[in-house]
Amino acid sequence: MASDRKILSLRFNQDQGCFSCCMESGVRIYNVEPLVEKSHYDVETVGSVSKCEMLYRTNILALVSGGTRPMFSDNILLIFDDLLKKFILEITFPSSIQAVRLRKDKIIVALLTSIHVFSFPSPTQRLFSLETIKNPRGLLELSPLGAGEKQIIIFPGHKTGSVQILDLACTEIGISSAPVWISAHKGELACLAFNQQATKIATASVQGTLIRVWDLATKTQLVELRRGTDPATIYCINFSSNSDYLCCSSDKGTVHIFAIKDTSRNKRMIIANTNLFGKYANSQWALANFTVPQECACICAFTENNSVIIAACLDGTFHKYVFNQDGNCNRDGFDVFLDVSDDVENLL
Repeated sequence: MASDRKILSLRFNQDQGCFSCCMESGVRIYNVEPLVEKSHYDVETVGSVSKCEMLYRTNILALVSGGTRPMFSDNILLIFDDLLKKFILEITFPSSIQAVRLRKDKIIVALLTSIHVFSFPSPTQRLFSLETIKNPRGLLELSPLGAGEKQIIIFPGHKTGSVQILDLACTEIGISSAPVWISAHKGELACLAFNQQATKIATASVQGTLIRVWDLATKTQLVELRRGTDPATIYCINFSSNSDYLCCSSDKGTVHIFAIKDTSRNKRMIIANTNLFGKYANSQWALANFTVPQECACICAFTENNSVIIAACLDGTFHKYVFNQDGNCNRDGFDVFLDVSDDVENLL
């Protein structure tokens, strides 16, 4: 049935080497390079699923039910073990789960107005909880494991447009540390991202015209990047593994690529009368871009080769492009990932 191919959400794992595909018919896990299906859990096993968080390339998945054939309520977090082919942990919350993030030693769950941190895997106990501003988008990001001992989460602060920063390593059980925050935008936040080293974060607001990159140590703005002049819904932001570049996708059907390390490579408006164009005159525009199906939500990321970028869309299409220092962007591959066959080699 066509409904069985309906995709509810897509999400990369922590190093963007894999992505999960939540569907009415279950969950699929894909390797990015090469593009192959690595795991497939049907609706009889897991039900229809709205959210899936991978723990890097391990056998552990965090799932939240959703769609039309859920096996559980959407306020229950489920940990699924691929080796055992069964659920190994179930945590019930007082309201719907908006987001879940995993470390090898922690589970972090965002509800509408709170965040809860648990130890993992054994014993699994609640370390602490904190109240947040309403967070219907489930904005919550966790510093990647590649950042060493850093255990930092970022989420919307109580002041509109602000990002709250919390170091879990400096937080005692039951006691949250003093809030540290960045006033990032005037409007509500729409998207957050860490770089792999957890030295920078990127932010976008619901306006969707600007992306700002911040130094996490000094809490200062490093660069402001202009996606466009018309409001847009930002679906995804990701840094390249070496933090030289940043990409973003939106409902305009365009994936934008910006230079972060050498910002002189970004395009700028060349105009004689800067007063006429005001704030747009000095804006940094994308180094390169490419198009995907318009108004079809997609996630985008760089491969290990930092000049190759991919986008996976909710219509099941997979786009691969190569860009160079001059900003030229050329298609390098296209697939319908729902039709990609299993690979016998186990990359997980």
